[in-house]
Amino acid sequence: MDNYVDSQTVSRWRMILGASAEKQLAGCCAGGSIALSEEERIMDEALAAIYDDTGEEEAGQHNARSSTGRNAGLGKSAPRLSKWLGDVRQCFPEDVVSIIQNDAMERKGWKQLLFEPEVLAHVKPDIQLVGTLLSLKGKIPENTKDTARMLVSSVVEELVKRLEQGIRRAVTGALNRRQHSPLPSVSGIDWKRTIQRNLKHYDRESRQIIPEKFYFFDRAQRSQEWTVILDIDQSGSMADSVIWASVIGSIFASIPALRTRVVVFDTEVVDLTEQCANDPVEMLFGIQLGGGTDINKSVAYCEQFVEESKKTLFIIISDLYEGGNQSALIRRMRELREAGVRTMCLLALSDQGQPFYDEHVAKQLARDGTPCFACTPALLPELVEGALKGFDLVELAKRVGTKQG
Repeated sequence: MDNYVDSQTVSRWRMILGASAEKQLAGCCAGGSIALSEEERIMDEALAAIYDDTGEEEAGQHNARSSTGRNAGLGKSAPRLSKWLGDVRQCFPEDVVSIIQNDAMERKGWKQLLFEPEVLAHVKPDIQLVGTLLSLKGKIPENTKDTARMLVSSVVEELVKRLEQGIRRAVTGALNRRQHSPLPSVSGIDWKRTIQRNLKHYDRESRQIIPEKFYFFDRAQRSQEWTVILDIDQSGSMADSVIWASVIGSIFASIPALRTRVVVFDTEVVDLTEQCANDPVEMLFGIQLGGGTDINKSVAYCEQFVEESKKTLFIIISDLYEGGNQSALIRRMRELREAGVRTMCLLALSDQGQPFYDEHVAKQLARDGTPCFACTPALLPELVEGALKGFDLVELAKRVGTKQG
């Protein structure tokens, strides 16, 4: 009976398990050895540099393995690292490339190599890499800053493309819905009022309402009708959320009907409204990831921007680990709600899973009317529209599938 496994299956297991499993796997092959194709060999070397327990003994000898454990497989040679990055991008899908890149930074400690322009040129830009660059930005040398800025800019542009249309549609759909216009627009028909006003024109024979007049919502937006305040926690654990929030802030700032304020905080408060409105990339480089957290101090600062309570949406983006006055924070948020401000707390704004957050503070805020939940960027437009329309955000959050605190 033939117990041999087909060579393609063995090759795949060889790349999954690494060089240490080659001897055992070779016994499953008819020829007693594993023959990797050229593409498989490149893939194997790229994976081995990060995931094997052994590293390269010499810079140019990709197949030589040290018997004493893992070396810095990627070494500190920028040209060699650039080649590795090119191989990874050539051999794997984009989502896998991002995972391998981030594992390389965590497992091999090559964040400092991002300071090399030739390395950055080969990196696949993604939101995690932007977070890493922002955390290191104070150490980036002058000859690399332009490349880093171009990389961050490309990610920001992609995020804007993903979000802008949905957010603009949400804001347009929420504002001025009670005002009517004589200008015809199929997408702007107020069906409820049109039907009510034309019930007397119901035709019994055809069983249809034959409208004598249509009523339309006025889509013209008054300048800065609403104030939207984004209060963003810039502690290190919130890196992805900070990037998304910056992009969203820049989109809000571009909508004439909204007066947008963007504030970031750790133990200090920094107003980045102007940078956000002019250039979200510049705003990101103005953020200092890390440090302590004083949420109460930031909320106190933001209170000055509340001019008309019932026309203000206040969004805190924070995991709520308060290093300042926790009871004062809860009181301030309760008073804002009681004054008519529409408030919400996003424990995370990212595509990732359930965040870590202070459950006690989240429950206190929720009890006082500020719902707290994790939200993916794709769901935010619907939440913003619901908030502007005065919907119950707790019920809305359940319906759209956010993870609530």
